[in-house]
Amino acid sequence: MAEHSATDDPHRFDKDVLGPWLAARIAGFGRLERIRKFGTGQSNPTYLLEATGGRYVLRAKPPGRLLRSAHQVDREFRVMQALAATDVPVPKVHLLAGEAESPIGRMFFVMDHVPGRIFWDPALPDLAPGERGAIYDAMNATLAALHDVDVAAVGLADFGRPGNYFARQTRRWSDQYRASALAPDPRMERLMAWLADHLPEDDGQIALVHGDWRLDNMIFAPAAPEVAAVIDWELSTLGHPYADLAYQCMQWRLPHEAGMRGLGGLDRKALGLPSEEEYVAAYCRRRGIAAIEGWEFYLAFAFFRLAAILEGVVRRAHDGNASNPETARRYAEAIPILAEMALDVIERAGA
Repeated sequence: MAEHSATDDPHRFDKDVLGPWLAARIAGFGRLERIRKFGTGQSNPTYLLEATGGRYVLRAKPPGRLLRSAHQVDREFRVMQALAATDVPVPKVHLLAGEAESPIGRMFFVMDHVPGRIFWDPALPDLAPGERGAIYDAMNATLAALHDVDVAAVGLADFGRPGNYFARQTRRWSDQYRASALAPDPRMERLMAWLADHLPEDDGQIALVHGDWRLDNMIFAPAAPEVAAVIDWELSTLGHPYADLAYQCMQWRLPHEAGMRGLGGLDRKALGLPSEEEYVAAYCRRRGIAAIEGWEFYLAFAFFRLAAILEGVVRRAHDGNASNPETARRYAEAIPILAEMALDVIERAGA
């Protein structure tokens, strides 16, 4: 993974215990000299391990009481292991430690540290216009490659449940939202009801979906517009490929200001960035599919799902289990904005 700003871990663990345990299981690991917690990220705490044999990344479940089906680092490990021989670039994974055997008391896995660049601002202000377009095209090509993976051939045929993906996900995140919400928002209730009433027919498309497809979940090569690694696979599953595509386009509709890191309000053409229509068309060309019907449902679903995810982060902050509590608390302000934007997509489509 690329260098981040790091902070001390409030749930620190003993490197003198962890180090020898890893050295006995990872060839060439050597002596663990330093552990630093990455300061970014909200779900699964992630740590840079500096050993005499190289640099590694440890990703663990957070401590404390957790929501059912959340923080499944074992699924992250499995999917990256399965993708190692495909056209989708992922870090090399080394081991998965279950809670019973874990020297830190939590499930975790260890993967290689991948050097490169992470772009936190989707406007890419530090790049020239031509470079910006190339970065987005590389991201588009990688998304198409992901959705073209033969899940049976890589051993992931059982990585998700059968049936209508959007019906299943709408139920799941509605349940998660209601389990997390300290004070349920009537706008979210309206949105969940609309989604349940407008589910698209199952068209048979099944792909490995990342679940959080965005610019800052990719590490780009140090000096080229190439994706060196896709990271943060916690929400991956077998599902409908349009979910990833709509999720990314939803994020671009968010305002660029106020810490939301969207592209809303920016002149994409002047910046050398593709429009939403151009990006979707490029994806469709790469996958050999026709235009996408009912795009408003997929966008509304993406807004809803992100809001439900953020509600879980807010709840963990309230309960004292968030990886980054200060940032988590700010997410509470974003949830009603996401709900309003989803309802606006629905109303505009209806009009």
